[in-house]
Amino acid sequence: MRRHLFPRSGTSAGTARGVIPGAVVLITGAARGMGELYARAARAQGARAIAIWDRDEPAARRVAEELDGPECTVRAFIVDLASLTDIRRGVAEVRAQLGSVDVLVNNAGIVTGRPFWEHDAERDIRGTLEVNTLAPMWLTRELLPEMRADASRPKRILNIASAAGTLANPNMSVYAASKWALIGWSESLRLELERDGAPHLAVTTFCPSYVSTGMFAGARGPLLTPIMRPGVAARAAWTGMLRGTPVVMKPWTVKLAMALRGVLPTRLWDRIAGRIFHVYSSMDRFTGRAPR
Repeated sequence: MRRHLFPRSGTSAGTARGVIPGAVVLITGAARGMGELYARAARAQGARAIAIWDRDEPAARRVAEELDGPECTVRAFIVDLASLTDIRRGVAEVRAQLGSVDVLVNNAGIVTGRPFWEHDAERDIRGTLEVNTLAPMWLTRELLPEMRADASRPKRILNIASAAGTLANPNMSVYAASKWALIGWSESLRLELERDGAPHLAVTTFCPSYVSTGMFAGARGPLLTPIMRPGVAARAAWTGMLRGTPVVMKPWTVKLAMALRGVLPTRLWDRIAGRIFHVYSSMDRFTGRAPR
């Protein structure tokens, strides 16, 4: 893991001076992958404290112990994001141990890749929607009153969505639905906060295509859309969050696909997406990350 990934000199490092130094940062799904990268970036850029939220206790404690130090307090919190009760307990523990949260990264997510009729109603459908959609809403709702009220420093909310939330795709029905909902909520929240007059608090929605974290093992990138490295994707999301960019889409083909889908007749888009861009076959060989 490259520790210099985010704190290089340049735009993101410069922007971080007003957001991260002295901040309390809470990151869900922070025991590995992009969540761990966000935690490392927060520490490198001067966060006062970091809350590592994950259900994998050994991995979460490993990251917390490695990053913890005199300059930055890092604690692991084992939270079931499918439970509102557990989220509320976790928030209370973070407040008691670290203080009020300044930067929230809703990063945790799960994916199931199979035809809709093969989804288990509880494990796949309910479980995906609870973790990918309800948990970010529940957690943000718990933290939002304090974040809105305290204008003494910049506040940020980074919601990790997906390009799957912008286009339909076979074998991604439930996952896509969870991310479509997340995008709609995240963007609506951003507009509500802007209208409410909270300039210190910005919401960023990140919509990446496939990222090689293991979560999408077996998936193939569509035409002109290579599987992104975690560091590339995480840097784009983090920089957008620091700047307060409303929506970040990576790579550029995500925007192109959205534009084409918006102007072309549905059946014509289906032919282009299926036969030319190979979007509709990108999940045909999906295996996903092995169960922990």
